[in-house]
Amino acid sequence: MRRPGRRRQRAGDRAAGLLVAAVLAVALVAAVVDWLLDHWWVVVVVAVLAAGAGAVGVHFTRQRARWEAVRARGPRYALPRLDALHHARFEEAVRDLLLRDGCRDAVRVGGRGDLGADVMATDPYGRRWVVQCKHRRDGAAGSAVGTPDLQVLNGTARPVHGADVAVIVTNGRVTAPAVAFAWQQRLHVVDRPALGVWASGSRPLWELLTALPPPRERTVGS
Repeated sequence: MRRPGRRRQRAGDRAAGLLVAAVLAVALVAAVVDWLLDHWWVVVVVAVLAAGAGAVGVHFTRQRARWEAVRARGPRYALPRLDALHHARFEEAVRDLLLRDGCRDAVRVGGRGDLGADVMATDPYGRRWVVQCKHRRDGAAGSAVGTPDLQVLNGTARPVHGADVAVIVTNGRVTAPAVAFAWQQRLHVVDRPALGVWASGSRPLWELLTALPPPRERTVGS
């Protein structure tokens, strides 16, 4: 049988422990408050950063919603429809897809003397896109896009047209050596499967590609 005195002692020990913990907590809070009073500018900086981050988050959430609404109303293409287009209309379709994605200045420039650029645009992040289009009437059964096509793009996209992102878009196939060359030269390839995803309207082109340069400026929806 436990003795009442021993129980009282344990209860007293617990009470003393709680009291010590409470005193330490109060002392810690007081020390933090004193430090913050001595370093008030830290509180101001943190508050400004938090407010800025919150504002940016709200801004991009709203812009994204507007962006999605615009894209929902924009054009969508099935691959058979793209296959049936004339090559000039194919270039216009690529331009329209970039417009749909938020490139407000997207323009078709393809034609005689285009120097490897069929479509040019600036994305909502300030990056300049130069696109070379390779239409194949027979789609995947047509001739594959090869390394020479990528070499033309590589030779003009940046030095002549000022591209941040150089892309070749085709409704057909791309050879393995051409894909390897594109990777080496920081070019981007949108082949038939990738075009099918992009043209369906599910995601903007820059969300489908990897290793893109960083944004020049935050201009989404501006």
